[in-house]
Amino acid sequence: MTYRVCFVCTGNICRSPMAEAVFHARVADAGLDDLVEADSAGTGGWHEGEGADPRTVAVLAENSYDLDHTARQFQQSWFSRLDLIVALDAGHLRALRRLAPTERDAAKVRLLRSYDPAADGDDLDVPDPYYGGQDGFEECLEMVEAASTGLLAAVREQVEGRAA
Repeated sequence: MTYRVCFVCTGNICRSPMAEAVFHARVADAGLDDLVEADSAGTGGWHEGEGADPRTVAVLAENSYDLDHTARQFQQSWFSRLDLIVALDAGHLRALRRLAPTERDAAKVRLLRSYDPAADGDDLDVPDPYYGGQDGFEECLEMVEAASTGLLAAVREQVEGRAA
């Protein structure tokens, strides 16, 4: 049974596609391609149908990550097919938990940086780089990479628990 993860930010053109690309690479490196699927979405539909921000694409390419992406808005009906919904900041976390049809679905929503043991527990947001320069996208990638190791470990534990 496939374990499904969805990364969510505001417009689905910067942070969430970046997290999706990094996590895809981690999953592939771990040999879990057949067991784990990841995608991304936005809390809003402003950029639906568009590709990722060119700065996101550039930072990912510079760091050897692949990304084939079309922005879309998260839909309430997806809760039933997803195992984990990963919010990139506290605003997304709140919006997704409000959207969740059940308490069980709301419990599926977690902050990405909660998987980074070095992250400050009081500020687990990945800042939105959209209105800044290239350095904001590089910082975003660093945060995503740091959290992805812990996220992969947590997902691996869930996947192996299903197989047991």
